[in-house]
Amino acid sequence: MKRKKIWALGAVLCLGMQLLACGKRQTAGEEKIHVGVTYYNQSDTFLNQLILCLRERFEEMEQEGFEITITVRDAAGSQKTQDDQVKELLDAGCNVLCVNLVDRADPSEIIDLARENDVPIIFFNREPVAGDMMQWDGLYYVGADAKQSGVMQGELARDVIKENSSIDRNKDGKIQYVVLEGEPGHQDAIIRTENAVDTLKANGIELEKLECGIANWNRAQAQNRMMQMVSQYQNKIELVLANNDDMALGARDAYEKLNFTESALPVIFGIDGTDVGLLAVAEEKLSGTVYNDKEGQALAMAKLTIALVTGKGMEDIPFVNEKYVYLTYYKVTMDNIGDYLKQDEE
Repeated sequence: MKRKKIWALGAVLCLGMQLLACGKRQTAGEEKIHVGVTYYNQSDTFLNQLILCLRERFEEMEQEGFEITITVRDAAGSQKTQDDQVKELLDAGCNVLCVNLVDRADPSEIIDLARENDVPIIFFNREPVAGDMMQWDGLYYVGADAKQSGVMQGELARDVIKENSSIDRNKDGKIQYVVLEGEPGHQDAIIRTENAVDTLKANGIELEKLECGIANWNRAQAQNRMMQMVSQYQNKIELVLANNDDMALGARDAYEKLNFTESALPVIFGIDGTDVGLLAVAEEKLSGTVYNDKEGQALAMAKLTIALVTGKGMEDIPFVNEKYVYLTYYKVTMDNIGDYLKQDEE
């Protein structure tokens, strides 16, 4: 009889210890965050810097008591690869996904996988189509307004052109320009280009478009494309509008490779304010760029990640339409480059 009582008491104690251990695991689990990140291509300078900022923000948050693991995957320009990566990240136990889409119009498989596993997605930098964002309430976006970047680039070019009449080298009253565009049909590329050009026209700058070249956000491709355009138009090009800094720098590389003198160069403008882009503005190799707030975007992504896992802090995030977080752009010229170089070094 005593043995039965001892056995029963032992069983109860064992069960109690199991429940206690389970409770401890659950509490710890609430503070364990495994973030899966997949982005369209590791050759993108801005995205590499943004992800570095995101890692730094998570490291800071670990000091606040969170246990955070981040796994990053490069989709190498393939949507199929990215779909497979999302499945792999979910199988590995990620409880938040950060996705920079290869094809912003084709997120359905990723969304379905995340919804089946009840894991929220923070899309970043490449905004999905509005209809896709409505497929599930676990979808969010962090980025910036592409229209604003185009308008600001146009304003930068307007200011330089109005201050320096020598830009119109042939004195025909028009600015002959070319565009280096990110991707064929890419929404941000189209919006940046259209708004830069429309802003110039709205401010009384008469333009003549010579050509628009696709360079896929890539410096080397932009150099090759620019060399083709220079071969065709020689010194007729007076303005280069590039959808990002890498392509703007590729344009500059082309002129340097062709041994053009400084006075024969067009004015060149980029977008993003990458490390190399800012340095080029400081060295007067670019006439200006538009700063894409990678620090602000990384912080917003990190805060949203913590809030999604813990259920705390969502009310502190500045949502637009309950799903979107937009950070502002800033114009960068020689007049204020010191502010941004200093910020980038911190």
